[in-house]
Amino acid sequence: SQAAKMKLKHNINPVLLHFINFIILVYSIVTYIPWYIFSGSRQAIAKAKQVKARPVNNKPGGAYRSVNSLHCLASVLYPGCDTLDKVFKYAKTKFKDKKLLGTREILKEEDEIQPSGKVFKKVILGKYTWLSYEDVYIKAVNFGKGLAVLGQQPKTNIAIFCETRAEWMIAAQACFMCNYQLVTLYATLGGPAIVHGLNETEVTTIITSKELMQTKLKEIVSQVPLLRHIITVDGKPTMWAEFPKGVIVHTMASVQAMGAKADIGNKQQARPMPSDIAVIMYTSGSTGVPKGVMISHCNLIAGITGMAERIPNLGEKDIYIGYLPLAHVLELSAELVCLSHGCRIGYSSPQTLADQSSKIKKGSKGDVTTLKPTLMAAVPEIMDRIYKNVMNKVNEMTSFQRNLFILAYNYKMEQISKGYSTPLCDSLIFRKVRMLLGGKIRILLCGGAPLSAATQRFMNICFCCPVGQGYGLTESAGAGTITEVWDYTTGRVGAPLVCCEIKLMNWEEGGYYNTDKPYPRGEILIGGQNVTVGYYKNEVRTNKDFSVDENGQRWLHTGDIGEFHQDGCLKIIDRKKDLVKLQAGEYVSLGKVEAALKNLPLVDNICAYASSFHSYVIGFVVPNQKELAELARKKGFKGTWEEICNSPEMEKEVLKVLAEAAMAANLEKFEIPVKVRLSPDPWTPETGLVTDAFKLKRKELTAYYQVDIDRMYGKNVK
Repeated sequence: SQAAKMKLKHNINPVLLHFINFIILVYSIVTYIPWYIFSGSRQAIAKAKQVKARPVNNKPGGAYRSVNSLHCLASVLYPGCDTLDKVFKYAKTKFKDKKLLGTREILKEEDEIQPSGKVFKKVILGKYTWLSYEDVYIKAVNFGKGLAVLGQQPKTNIAIFCETRAEWMIAAQACFMCNYQLVTLYATLGGPAIVHGLNETEVTTIITSKELMQTKLKEIVSQVPLLRHIITVDGKPTMWAEFPKGVIVHTMASVQAMGAKADIGNKQQARPMPSDIAVIMYTSGSTGVPKGVMISHCNLIAGITGMAERIPNLGEKDIYIGYLPLAHVLELSAELVCLSHGCRIGYSSPQTLADQSSKIKKGSKGDVTTLKPTLMAAVPEIMDRIYKNVMNKVNEMTSFQRNLFILAYNYKMEQISKGYSTPLCDSLIFRKVRMLLGGKIRILLCGGAPLSAATQRFMNICFCCPVGQGYGLTESAGAGTITEVWDYTTGRVGAPLVCCEIKLMNWEEGGYYNTDKPYPRGEILIGGQNVTVGYYKNEVRTNKDFSVDENGQRWLHTGDIGEFHQDGCLKIIDRKKDLVKLQAGEYVSLGKVEAALKNLPLVDNICAYASSFHSYVIGFVVPNQKELAELARKKGFKGTWEEICNSPEMEKEVLKVLAEAAMAANLEKFEIPVKVRLSPDPWTPETGLVTDAFKLKRKELTAYYQVDIDRMYGKNVK
């Protein structure tokens, strides 16, 4: 079974193991009856077995809908609230004095010199200070009015290029109220991509932070001729002189002060219509220049209506930690869900998230420890990192501690797969691991890329909470599917949300058909009010990726390949763009190869590569420094980190490890990488080799490793 494959290996004396298993059996029998009577888990088991979505008709390729929206797709969160400004006004009236947005104060900043001579900035942070719903509303109203004083007109574009923070959300709400179209750009996009986005949308105003203004904007302002106003959210920048003539730098506070004084008089403010564009979201995309996705008010409202339905008991007791880029649809949707339901949002960053994070001074507290959130969103990259860190710590334990942890882990895995809970293991064994995320997390939502079964199961076990896997695209306003909290199966992304329907279209080239048995398979098409308007100033691409059927329903062609299981849950099995035909005619799914090898302790990241002019797969690997150094030591190889990575001998050793794992994952012989390049430098969004959600940018990686590709496909390779 799948659970047996994911169990951890121990080295306990067989006789002792029999005795321990006997004790566990007795414990299970004794605790089963009270658990059965008092626990709500029985209902959860029943719910987990229920059918979650059904096709609307019996034809092959018929659309699947959630059983909760079979007859009518949901599109509105609250009656009459059909635009985002109305949703916020409703929430402000309902939750007036409740805390909404929280930020930690910086008590102290200092430079820490590393043994290598590098200087790291470290911070000591204080408590969270909070703005209420009313506070945020007033700040947003004043900011919106202030932008009008600066000449911003309804239905015109305004850009935000800023880290995830309270001011981002305040600025966004101001734009939603005044019907300004908010152009969002990732803080980690490269210079040319930022210039492309700003010029394509013809913005005259950009909202940013002091740091991003100094590090990114300063170099490119001269390439954005229409720019007139730069608004910094965090006070006055020190350097004014570098900006070209005609560009004025304001602070957010000064614009709000202008707005507070402004006399709008009898001028009727232009309120948005549901079909008006709320956001033009530039996706870093895994290919080519970024595309601006036009997302309307009704798209976002439909999307957050669908998402909110999958989070049970969502409300005022919940605290959400916001640290992913708000320019990413996953984070923006998650925060809008929270804002509309009375939850608190505490802001953080990947560098200050946990006690061990890179910017937190040793001995002081990270954001999760201080905030103790109940809800958290994460991309697989972050979850994989936590998984590897915890497993490294387990390997460093004494033999007794390690075996105790492994026994508890394997026991809980068995119980979870049956739908049972393990309160004793949770409080005695996993409490410490759970505290890494503050100790109060009740739901972890994962999106942005596929999460491996091993990592998902690890998070379930060690953090004692469900891990909801979501599937959605910027083009579907982030909505598509989310697993239900009582569904503990792995590798699936759940049933369609109540706001949309999903159908599978035949893809002959890949050999996927919606008549396949036992499961229908094909390209995933998402339909519903959450499907966006299209790409900004790119009609050709819009017509390629979107279609409208005879009933006027809008469909997004995702390029992902999925299969529907009997209970109506979707599993992503392939991607059109990842499919490469080898010289001998076999099709290789690069994503499948990467998924099989990505979770090895030796591998921090991997990109598989294949060409139709050759008969085998090659790969680029970012090795785990500690693991590769240990492997080199065992093999008697001495040298610097770069020398180890550049050594043909070590490449061969890594290939052996990859081949073993590939065989264990049942990869075909032609899918196993034959040559590999070890990269001494990690791939980060800053390098431009991965997106902000850490998805591989294949085009950029191919260009970056072109010399190595030529070497690995050299004439002498058999």
